[in-house]
Amino acid sequence: MDLSQIKPIWNSSTFLVYTGGLTVLFAGIGALEYLATQYRGHGAQTAWALLIFFVLLAIAMILLMGGRPIAAGIFAFSSVIAWTILVGLAFTWWGWTNSAAWGDFGRWSWARLFFELLILFFALAALRVFRFPFIALVSSIVGWVFVIDLISSGGTWTQIVSFVVGLLYFLVGAVSDKPSAFWLHFIGGLLVGVPLLIWCHTSTFDFAVIAFFSLVYIAVAHATRRSIWAVYGTIGFFIATVHFLVGSPTEIAQNAVLGQPPSISAWSFPLGFGLLGFWLVLLGMLGRRVKDTPPAPPPAAPAPPAPPPAEPTPA
Repeated sequence: MDLSQIKPIWNSSTFLVYTGGLTVLFAGIGALEYLATQYRGHGAQTAWALLIFFVLLAIAMILLMGGRPIAAGIFAFSSVIAWTILVGLAFTWWGWTNSAAWGDFGRWSWARLFFELLILFFALAALRVFRFPFIALVSSIVGWVFVIDLISSGGTWTQIVSFVVGLLYFLVGAVSDKPSAFWLHFIGGLLVGVPLLIWCHTSTFDFAVIAFFSLVYIAVAHATRRSIWAVYGTIGFFIATVHFLVGSPTEIAQNAVLGQPPSISAWSFPLGFGLLGFWLVLLGMLGRRVKDTPPAPPPAAPAPPAPPPAEPTPA
């Protein structure tokens, strides 16, 4: 059995398959919401969710056996979301979500941890069977939620754990050549960057730190050939630029709610963002130069040994 993951090529057919599969998922969720108004019992709602889950999973299996891996994968992704809804409704039916600890991450809840584990195991199983990288988005998010739920209780400690998980995702994604590694970089970059923004968002020094880590993100993008880090780094540079032009983005948002526009010179906006644009172009050109550097030639093979001298011919 081929265990290598599928690498979808983005074209019109792939777009239609993705859009159609996700539309079916949203239609199924809408059907569940409608049925919840018709059948008030938690048992009946769980039964309907089980039916929708099995339909999506059966379609995915049929498409997989029919040699349609991308269409099978998007329905497998939909079945993972349907499984999440099914387990949540079943837990509600059994009364496991009635405790105050269920919705409070600051309190221990065996039911919530079991709920997260069931979703994580099914997502990993679906990823192994269908080899569809998009499913790794769910497993990456749920894996992070399970870790912070297991060993943290909110606040700064949760942010530190999230930062460490993001670094681990980055390391695993950097050494993996599977297409699903993209989602490890995608989630890992957020888990590293968001705590940094929470910790550094007030003083000028804080935003200098944000600018420095934005440069680190760009370097990671060039080193790993993963452009998502360049996207996050660019966002960081824009945030730092806004601060140095008009002040803290947090204060700008607060003043905007109060109807107080930021005070800014007419020339500083085009100058600041113009310089930022040139800086981004320079970083892009440096990255291109690194990529275009030819690798060093391999060492020359040793010369073959000289043939032995010919024996003299007897007279």
